[in-house]
Amino acid sequence: MKVVTLGEVMMRLAPPNLEKIVQTKQLEIHFGGSEANIAVALAQWGLHATHVTSFPDQALGYAAKQHLQKYGVDTQSIVFNKGRLGLYFLEQGAALRGSQIIYDRYGAAFAESSPTHFDWEVILEGADWLHWSGITPALSANCTQICLQAVQKAVEKGLTVSGDIYFRSGLWQFDQTPEEVLPDLVANSHLVLADVPAMTKYLGIEIPETDTPFQKGAEALMKKYPRIQKVVDTERISHSANHNTIHAQLWNGEQLFQSPILHINPIVDRIGAGDAFFAGLIYGWQAYQQDQKALDFGICSSALKHTFKGDVQLADVAAIESLMKGNTSGVIKR
Repeated sequence: MKVVTLGEVMMRLAPPNLEKIVQTKQLEIHFGGSEANIAVALAQWGLHATHVTSFPDQALGYAAKQHLQKYGVDTQSIVFNKGRLGLYFLEQGAALRGSQIIYDRYGAAFAESSPTHFDWEVILEGADWLHWSGITPALSANCTQICLQAVQKAVEKGLTVSGDIYFRSGLWQFDQTPEEVLPDLVANSHLVLADVPAMTKYLGIEIPETDTPFQKGAEALMKKYPRIQKVVDTERISHSANHNTIHAQLWNGEQLFQSPILHINPIVDRIGAGDAFFAGLIYGWQAYQQDQKALDFGICSSALKHTFKGDVQLADVAAIESLMKGNTSGVIKR
């Protein structure tokens, strides 16, 4: 299966050893971006994953491209143009101190991209799946247009389209609002990740008082946007910066599925855990053709991502399937 993802890739700069920026003398470099993280995971699991983005035509852009190539991602549709590489700084939390992210991504090459840079007829040739997230349209009016063109062309060509509607609220700085942009993208999607507050605030869904708000919201979402076939969401409880509990749920129009509840303690790095979940869903549906198994693979993928430094999922399929079977001891393999 060929999966195409669309979105910005940034350089991550983080002090080592849980230090704060004010005290550190060095910064560790990683690369990541929500949609690209999904492509990295899928490529390592044996799928054909193509990532679409723009990089600056200079050394940082080439390094970011090499990051994707290292993990087997198809980079033929990446464009090099003017601008800069987006950055983000991460102070990793510990115990009662939460992590903090500082973005420095305005004026980045991808945000400044033109819709004319991407020929979706060519990019989507032979593809089966397109994935987008709400982060992309939040970057600029041009990125909104690029994302909408991509999903519309994908629907026209018969691809499955998935969308994670969550975005970074501080990014949306142009004249269109999320309430104006996200409904058109969701209307062209078959699988949507959204929680109840996002459904009501951004997608115009009214949910009556009920004991099952997610299911009722998903039902209303499918009724308003009939192309949607499945709605998913994850829930995280942060007991501390080092101990979280996660689980997920899925509504397929007929049945509500629940994943196992997983405790992660200690957490090595939680950045990219949501991307690992969505990558796991996509892989799970392709591999198992069952909603429950796909959901379980997704949440186990997310849990294992917490054990790796950096933005990307490094667990292989065997490790994730082992966790699905309840093997949580972490014993040494010899």
